[in-house]
Amino acid sequence: MEKNLGEIDRGVRAVVGVVLLAMMFTWPHTLWGLVGIVPLSTAVLGYCPLYRIFGLSTCPLKRD
Repeated sequence: MEKNLGEIDRGVRAVVGVVLLAMMFTWPHTLWGLVGIVPLSTAVLGYCPLYRIFGLSTCPLKRD
């Protein structure tokens, strides 16, 4: 699995994931906060399956 997320993209996803998960413990106390697992896991892995399907990548090119 080749990484396809750049550092900024990973950072934004991590913040969004943590905020969504925090919603479970603060107002409005709904399970919709579990949606935060998706951006948080893609940030940790550095890989987004949807980016792969659409041929996108925010990861800088690797040079030899």
